[in-house]
Amino acid sequence: MIETGDVRKGTTMEFDGRLVKVVDFSHNKQGRGSAQLRMTLRDLRTGSITNHSVQAGARFPAVRLERRHVQFLYQDSDGFNFMDLDSFDQFTLTADAVGDAAKYLKDNDELDVLTWQDEPIDLELPTSVTLVVAETDPGLKGDTASGGTKPATMETGLVVNVPLFINIGDALRVDTRSGEYIERAS
Repeated sequence: MIETGDVRKGTTMEFDGRLVKVVDFSHNKQGRGSAQLRMTLRDLRTGSITNHSVQAGARFPAVRLERRHVQFLYQDSDGFNFMDLDSFDQFTLTADAVGDAAKYLKDNDELDVLTWQDEPIDLELPTSVTLVVAETDPGLKGDTASGGTKPATMETGLVVNVPLFINIGDALRVDTRSGEYIERAS
């Protein structure tokens, strides 16, 4: 069982008979009454996002997910196609199931898929990925690393704020948890 004090971003649990992942949460203690936990939850089957408040001390059934190492093959009209690297089985996830992770996926990337009762439920990305800048304003001579930032559109469509000296074609490391620029990739 998961208690309200154990809830963190990314926690997967059963809530009202649905399999959900915690997107965001906050503990609120008001002057009177008991504390509350406010959670933003994403339904792992439908992709819908809902907000819920529960009393402190509430308990939720824990869910045991299995991890499979997969390779992203390609995206088509049906969804995102993956291949299990152990059994070489191929499967497709819908755009709703992939969610925001689509902004970090490139063909042939390796990552983990979390499954529940042999059903692919969620993707677990590495903490950072290398993406190439597809579009940004040109860097000018004299721009420094600490001088400011500008938006850059990556090859996957993700928009990241980058230092002024970054140009089109530069390979950058991007944090998949926050979507922020880390450094130039060598």
